[in-house]
Amino acid sequence: MDEGEERMFTTLISVAELDTLLQADPAATVVLDCRSYLTAPEKGEAVYREGHLPGAGYLHLEEDLSAPITPQSGRHPLPDLTKLAQTFRSRGVSKETQVVVYDDCGGAMAARAWWLFRLLGHRQVAVLDGGYPAWLAAGLAVTDRLPSPVPGTFVAEPEMSLILPLEQVAGSVSAGLLIDARTPERFRGEQEPIDPIAGHIPGAVNRPLQLNLTAEGLFKSAEQLRQEWLGFLTGYQPQQVAHYCGSGVTACHNLLAMEHAGLHGAKVYPGSWSEWIRDPLRPVASGE
Repeated sequence: MDEGEERMFTTLISVAELDTLLQADPAATVVLDCRSYLTAPEKGEAVYREGHLPGAGYLHLEEDLSAPITPQSGRHPLPDLTKLAQTFRSRGVSKETQVVVYDDCGGAMAARAWWLFRLLGHRQVAVLDGGYPAWLAAGLAVTDRLPSPVPGTFVAEPEMSLILPLEQVAGSVSAGLLIDARTPERFRGEQEPIDPIAGHIPGAVNRPLQLNLTAEGLFKSAEQLRQEWLGFLTGYQPQQVAHYCGSGVTACHNLLAMEHAGLHGAKVYPGSWSEWIRDPLRPVASGE
């Protein structure tokens, strides 16, 4: 978050802060619902249509925030960036727009949209802390009315330095820190509910995204996250860090936590585990 003539939100925004923004000038903020469920892809848009924040549009994980799966790709390949920019324009986004994205799972899905906005060069984008449940808990209004946004003028300025490409993944383990955001059981290979092969990329370390949150489902304070992440990085600089997960979605949650903590410059390996295991010649590790 930067301070200027107007407050810009670049990592997280609270329910109270978003409510204030929308009351002051609803046209200046674009709110986007990113609810999605990996085992039921059609459910996200269904619950959005049942009720969402007033004026919120919808971003579909499979259709908007991912490209079609190929035999070589992971489960959520990066979308075509030209098409993605058009999607953002169609939702009403322009260069000066404050964007707020939300979900109902602690930011695990919305962080993907947050990262993709940053990848396209749009920095004034924030995840709603606590998401839809926190908005409801605050007693704020929801609606089933679908918006009719005026198309924006957003122009992408991609920052490809935010990506760790597949061909650099193996080298990143020796040169830096590769962090897996999945649960410990999946990292160790003890269970794998989604992908056909269990385990992790050799040399990676595990920091489950759930560690970024409080018991109430909110992000820990920036100060606490900074202390915890600095202890976890054990001397590595943020620029030496790359994040991955099962398909490149929840890895963005760890990046968001680091950015909110003021630890800037880490990358995401978007193909993640589901891409890594497509080639049987790539090594697989299990255990700690």
